[in-house]
Amino acid sequence: MYSASPTEQEMNKALPTVRCVGFSLGSNQGDRLSVLESVCDYLADVFGTLRLSQVYETAPVGCPPGSPDYLNACVEVETSMPAAEVLELCLRIEQELGRSRSGVYGEPRTCDIDVLYCGQEICQTERLTLPHPRAHEREFVLRPLADIAPNMVLPGQEKTVSALLSRYTESAAVRPFSL
Repeated sequence: MYSASPTEQEMNKALPTVRCVGFSLGSNQGDRLSVLESVCDYLADVFGTLRLSQVYETAPVGCPPGSPDYLNACVEVETSMPAAEVLELCLRIEQELGRSRSGVYGEPRTCDIDVLYCGQEICQTERLTLPHPRAHEREFVLRPLADIAPNMVLPGQEKTVSALLSRYTESAAVRPFSL
């Protein structure tokens, strides 16, 4: 029996789509810089090349009174991994690096990894919302994100990351961290 070879269009449908995925990293307990470096090591082991922002020290936002300052950074990778798998990877890395969840919103944490975007994917499930629902309004996300993707327009937004960041004046709330 004759079997026709697949068309180029059919073959392209079968190929997973490679897209940029952005992460916001944070730590405000323990050796904060070492934690961020460890997250980057884990991500590099899985995805290969990383695009890294500068590290920033930031005042805690939405955290219990007396919470210590964070170190924050953004990382971008290219992958065809489904968004749900990316989230599971982040949760495993957080746990491996000592994050525990007591249920107190904004509690201090050794490791926090937020998935900011997966290409232009928009989704809302019980476990994952893409793009991150507050990324466009958080200076501690926008400032490092502007280091690696200043001209990107987050899904659902109309302005670039740089334009969103321009609403904020440089302040002591988000400042470059000397390595």
